Amino acid sequence: MNAIELEQQYVVHAYNRPPIVLVDGQGVWLEDAEGNRYLDLVAGIAVNALGYGDPEIASTICEAGKKPLHYSNLYHNEPMARLAQKLVEITPFADRVHFQNSGTESTEAAIKFARKFARTHFGEGKTDIVAFTGAFHGRTMGALSMTPREKYQKPYQPLMPGVRFARFNDIDSVREVIDDGVCAIIIEPVQGEGGIHPADVGFMAALRELAWEHNALLIFDEVQCGVGRTGTFWAHEPLGVLPDILCSAKPLANGLPIGAVLVIERVAEVIHPGDHGTTFAGGPFVTSVANVVVNRISDPAFLQHVQETGAYFKARLEALNNPHIVEVRGRGLMLGVQLDMPAAPVVQAGYEHGLLLLNAGADVLRLVPPLIISKDEVDIAVERLAAVLG
Repeated sequence: MNAIELEQQYVVHAYNRPPIVLVDGQGVWLEDAEGNRYLDLVAGIAVNALGYGDPEIASTICEAGKKPLHYSNLYHNEPMARLAQKLVEITPFADRVHFQNSGTESTEAAIKFARKFARTHFGEGKTDIVAFTGAFHGRTMGALSMTPREKYQKPYQPLMPGVRFARFNDIDSVREVIDDGVCAIIIEPVQGEGGIHPADVGFMAALRELAWEHNALLIFDEVQCGVGRTGTFWAHEPLGVLPDILCSAKPLANGLPIGAVLVIERVAEVIHPGDHGTTFAGGPFVTSVANVVVNRISDPAFLQHVQETGAYFKARLEALNNPHIVEVRGRGLMLGVQLDMPAAPVVQAGYEHGLLLLNAGADVLRLVPPLIISKDEVDIAVERLAAVLG
């Protein structure tokens, strides 16, 4: 039996995968079991920021693998401590970090921290969360409760109570739902799953003021849009607004499972031993790799590359003047191509043209390649996408 047949027989059918078995990769290219090569515009869903076969990542994995992979959070380990230091030092608002294993875990931790903060400072009754239409915060029960998609939520109801929804980029809709019973507002500075929608500067400034007015924490979910993806290390940097909590994950260890919650000191000081924890988070193996990722991506020259290549990619897509492309939006190498037709058939056709694509909703292509993609590779991607669209 081949891999596809084995999965069909033994793996829970929770994913709708194409009949492709990926076996290797180099740079921004992936190869399947039949020797076909694909230009990857997915990056493992905005995870593999440094691409595939990176020598420094590989050597770090080899060296870290010679030592114990796991000590547990009963003990200190140096790679985790160094990573925490790096993240705090490059994040102006942050004072401390709590590590997780994924983006969903990071949003769950953020919810707990926000509720503990509110209970500590304001007593019982201040427990609700404001989230937004188009949001995606994860699939566990708390995160799912803040992800307003019927197809995701309905099979698992009842969900966590106390979530109120406002319209993204509409501050009046926030004013309609917020009051002093709200402990936090959670938002993606650039919505990913919702269709690649950047938050407006004025909207975010007003949101920050509303959070202060109601003694609510402001949480930025940068699981997908953070760590260099938009051309700045954090996606919120150009907005001129600072959060109280930030969730990170996907690209932080270039494919190894990791999450991080960055917080201000006032939040950190209400969290005590036993309040929250996880067995594997912050282990020495994964944080050794994450240290390399943070060092590389925080380099101004690297971020400049993302900005320039992203702008070039956007301009090349717009220059196609393809009748099926309604709009190209986004920042850096987090681009959304709004189509006048369903995106799923385009993604499917991409395989035949050696192109890995991803949708974001029904009619948007989400282009989130490895951040190391070159302009020459962008040209190849645009040529192949033009052939797919016809």
